[in-house]
Amino acid sequence: MDAAQQEATARARELQRNWYGEPLGALFRKLIDDLGLNQARLAAVLGLSAPMLSQLMSGQRAKIGNPAVVQRVQQLQDLAALVADGSVSAAEATERMDEIKKSQGGSVLSNSTQTTSGSGAPTVKRVVREIQSLLRSVAAAGDIIDAADTLAPSHPELAEFLRVYGAGRTSDAVTHYQSHQS
Repeated sequence: MDAAQQEATARARELQRNWYGEPLGALFRKLIDDLGLNQARLAAVLGLSAPMLSQLMSGQRAKIGNPAVVQRVQQLQDLAALVADGSVSAAEATERMDEIKKSQGGSVLSNSTQTTSGSGAPTVKRVVREIQSLLRSVAAAGDIIDAADTLAPSHPELAEFLRVYGAGRTSDAVTHYQSHQS
């Protein structure tokens, strides 16, 4: 790989970090490990071709163009967390992956079974991720922070929201939300 290709790959990975919280190679490898998948199965569940998944993982492509695929990634991240904490068995995870594969995406704040609490309402974490996904689909984290800095003097609450939800980590945004509910 020549210097120009290395620079393009580094730039794509930085964009991925801004848009998705981390480079897609790392994110997809975690899903593969946590859910016991291989790349071909992950590509099939997400609705991507194997070459496209490979290009995203290697940094040859920066962005997932289909919002339904982004939602499936988020659903798989939620499922991986449930598998990790023992809430979902391997057999149930396989069934849920089949459901995720069939999903067509939907509204930004979808209310699917994988994303709801026992009361049927979306979980805080899911709503936060949806907000982050929406904000990051229109601007990179650095641009969101710049917008927050511009808005801070006249709209401090909006600036804080953009910093926490648009450019922050999911866990920090969930904590922020919960602290403002009491």
